[in-house]
Amino acid sequence: MRLGEMQPNPIILISRRRASGGGLLSSVIPAKAGIQRDSGCRIKSGMTICSIVSSVKGLLLMSAVIIAAVVAFGSWSCSKGDYSGKMESITIGGTVSDAGTPIFIADYQRFFIGNGIKFAQKTYSSGLAAIDGLLNSEIELARAGEYPVVVKAFENSGVSIILSYARSFNEYLVGRVDKGIRNEADFRGKRIGLPRRTIPEFYFGRFLDLHGISIRDVTLTDLTPKQAVGAIADGAVDAVVVWEPYVSQIKQQLSNKIVIWSVHSGQAQYAVLVGRNDWIRRNPELVRRVLKSLMQAEEYVVRHPTEAKTILQKQYKYDHAYIAKVWPEHQFSLSLDQSLIAAMEDEARWMIRNNLTNEKQVPDFLNYIYVDGLMAVKPEAVNIVR
Repeated sequence: MRLGEMQPNPIILISRRRASGGGLLSSVIPAKAGIQRDSGCRIKSGMTICSIVSSVKGLLLMSAVIIAAVVAFGSWSCSKGDYSGKMESITIGGTVSDAGTPIFIADYQRFFIGNGIKFAQKTYSSGLAAIDGLLNSEIELARAGEYPVVVKAFENSGVSIILSYARSFNEYLVGRVDKGIRNEADFRGKRIGLPRRTIPEFYFGRFLDLHGISIRDVTLTDLTPKQAVGAIADGAVDAVVVWEPYVSQIKQQLSNKIVIWSVHSGQAQYAVLVGRNDWIRRNPELVRRVLKSLMQAEEYVVRHPTEAKTILQKQYKYDHAYIAKVWPEHQFSLSLDQSLIAAMEDEARWMIRNNLTNEKQVPDFLNYIYVDGLMAVKPEAVNIVR
């Protein structure tokens, strides 16, 4: 069953749709005294044809605007949600991350409220920590990257991805020049701070592979992003792998003492929403309402990019320069597609190859994807081969 589609907002509707149907008012205006016949207007029964034409044109325009506004208001009301059932509470947990923008928009624009959801959020140090909180019933849904789901799949944890809402290129390797790090080949024997068992570990490991260095040739220190900022500033580690806004915080402290590389090597990180399988089975209709709220947020980003940036700015109290820098690093779009599966399989093989799991077979990640919710709300966004 497909849920109702989101309607456009009033501003866009007025600019893109023409009013149609309905009768238009008509009127005539008495001719002004002293009007000259040689002005190009013929006087007929005390009225000028020019006056009639001008009046009708004005009324046509006014009527079109009124009709469009009425339709737009109704559409905007629908876009806010027409749910009239019981309000239900959901807490979504995740890291401090710009990729969470669609979640923040759904909250700020009251899309959650419009779909019968009382929203709350909880902050965790990493996506893996958020999923652990999910498994401990601290939250209903977790914001994470796809890599922690790979980790949990090897552990046979009962979780599933219900959608990807962003693809990002915001993971960076930051090294201290005074620690002998100037080029990609300088990491052998160095101390690297990063959150273990999360996507930075995979990206950094592959970065080393591409430059002929084994991850076993470095010393990894398990640090949260916040801890990593302090550790590299104090010289406790030689380099860190973190994402924004932590990269900018390091820049502020160390300025020209650092060198920075992107560690993505062309592979985006997927920002995904994860739920416990037992909770998803009990709440399929609530899952659909969450996804409908996020679909409305996706539309809002497309139609109002400036306002969307402002919402992210307010969420974390960023300045305009920061927003201008990081916004292009993210693509906000709801999806469940084959490229997500391929990325997870690639990461699983890397974990096996580097003995980061006792398992020797790549899991079937179709067992860790819940497609029914997004199929009900936005079926064209589901492109997974079964």
